[in-house]
Amino acid sequence: MNRMLALCRKELQLYFLSPTAYVAFAFYFLVTGLFFSLDFLSSQVVDVRPMFSNLMLIYLFTVPLLTMRLISDELRQGTDELLLTSPATLWEIVFGKYLAAMTLQFLLVAGALLYPLIMSKYGTLDQPVLWLSYLALFLLGSAMMAVGLFASSLSAHQMVAGIIGFALLLALWLIDWLGQSVFLSGKDWFSKFSITARTINFQKGVLNLSDVVFYLTLIVVFLVLSVQSLERKRWK
Repeated sequence: MNRMLALCRKELQLYFLSPTAYVAFAFYFLVTGLFFSLDFLSSQVVDVRPMFSNLMLIYLFTVPLLTMRLISDELRQGTDELLLTSPATLWEIVFGKYLAAMTLQFLLVAGALLYPLIMSKYGTLDQPVLWLSYLALFLLGSAMMAVGLFASSLSAHQMVAGIIGFALLLALWLIDWLGQSVFLSGKDWFSKFSITARTINFQKGVLNLSDVVFYLTLIVVFLVLSVQSLERKRWK
């Protein structure tokens, strides 16, 4: 546990010593603020759901930026050998890095609470919809961070890792659209694996345990894949 937390602190320090995190945060809050202003000022509807759709879309671009260096930077600098031969287990390494990414993800979610706070000045928000939508955003972001971490373990080049992460996330994003537009006979099956379709119940103010389990399962799967990827590199 101590080694995992030490790795987390190290990753957080590296995040804020490099411009990548600042660029990602600036992009996120600039674009979300712009979308919020345009949507809310044009509609004057006190509802978080239109804003939530925009937040999810922006995550698609922000998460690869925040995760692409997590492991690829170690591979590029050659410090992966020291890391993989350290007393820390592969699970501690992966969880330490993932915990750092999750800390940034929490800051993104917390920062986005500014928008419903502004809305509340103009009317009453549906509280179950508000908090369950933000729970969905946190679970969605957590799963996307796990995917990005796995992508980072596949290449020593940050840009390549970012592109792989974006491609994987886009596939999980569009799988529901494929079911509805291309594979009509299996659209119900496809929607079960869509990271966006699983947020619909949350946005209705309904907490469905199967949706929570889906995101947690996705997180575990990609963390396991990250460990396996590092395991292969250890024995090369």
